Amino acid sequence: MIALLLVVAAAPQAPAADSMPRITLAEALNRAARLDPNYVRALGTVDNAAWARRAAMSAMIFPSITVGSDYTNFSTQQFNVGTGAPASTSATARIDARFELFAGGRKFATLSQAGADLESARAGEQQQRFLTALTTEADYYAVLSNREFVDVSRDRVRRAGEQLVVARARVLSGAAVQTDSLQLLLELNRARVGLLQDEARLRVARLVLGQRVGASGGIDAAPLDTARAPDLPLSLVEAMTQAVEQGPEYRVVRANERSAEAALKARRASYLPSLFLSANETTFGDQFYPEGLTRRTLTVSLSFPLWDNAQRELAYARAKNARELARAIRADLERAAEADVTSAWEAYQTARATTEYSAQGLVVARESYRVQEARYRAGASTILDLLDAQAGLTQAQADLVQARYAARLALAGLEAILGRRLFSDKDPS
Repeated sequence: MIALLLVVAAAPQAPAADSMPRITLAEALNRAARLDPNYVRALGTVDNAAWARRAAMSAMIFPSITVGSDYTNFSTQQFNVGTGAPASTSATARIDARFELFAGGRKFATLSQAGADLESARAGEQQQRFLTALTTEADYYAVLSNREFVDVSRDRVRRAGEQLVVARARVLSGAAVQTDSLQLLLELNRARVGLLQDEARLRVARLVLGQRVGASGGIDAAPLDTARAPDLPLSLVEAMTQAVEQGPEYRVVRANERSAEAALKARRASYLPSLFLSANETTFGDQFYPEGLTRRTLTVSLSFPLWDNAQRELAYARAKNARELARAIRADLERAAEADVTSAWEAYQTARATTEYSAQGLVVARESYRVQEARYRAGASTILDLLDAQAGLTQAQADLVQARYAARLALAGLEAILGRRLFSDKDPS
């Protein structure tokens, strides 16, 4: 009965054919940017901020203009101003123009605030673009790493099957005890369970990547090169400087501070009088369009708010507190820049070094397994030594896969902080 189980367990299992469509990293980044709701929201914020700035500029130059008309039918005739005679109908057409001549600097402050909001929105769009790229790359690398883990598990199943055949032959020849076969049967079963788990994770990772790029049913990731992770083209000090100067997150908080400062200036203007110039032209008649009497007016008005039950003071206090908060957020983020950039920098350098060490470890593990397999075949080693070498080889393969994609993901994290690509093999836009 045990012999039959061993034969069944050692039977090879051919992997199912995989015909799932594939996508490159650049294609995934471009498609994800168009589909990510957060990035779409960021684009809308930029558009809104651009129109707010256009409105502020328009208020600096052009008056507000309103056109209106009305037509009335009376049950009894009434005197019509336009015709100078009784009529049962009345029609008017008017045009009003109003321009604020002096607002205590509020117009300039509003324009400055709109410009700062636009800069903040553009930096926020860039920041969200890189954050979307970062999550997309994480999903992309998850597919690739899980696919390589599947290959590692298949190698483990293959090796366990080959070892089981050898152990069974040695048991039948009397060179080994039956527990050798049973130990390898357990190892083969563990390897198959691990393969099933890795295949399940791969299927889920493909579905997640498909959801990210808008592909129903999941999508596979095109392989990337396995070349050594390159040296960064800038030093740590240069990275810190560039992050503070052009990093999207830092640009956002600086622009928010300028916006809050401009909003406070606009609130100060409410303590000064406002001067308006208004013009009106109204035409009266008894039919539409009226062609009777036309009157024109030109008015200069002064408004000086003295007291509004402290509503003006409340608005000013809120604007001042918002300015102080924006300053504190900007200063705190700039103080944290050294730690944040260093963390991302060291994460890449560590993953890069780990990849090199893992590659060396894999060479050692393969040689150790080869020696232990040969020694076991010759009867100079125990089954435990062989299983230990097998586990070491599997772990070394997995470590190399993890380190290689950890380096790529660490690079993407550093690029998100800097707001630019350090290498030209991908484009998040």
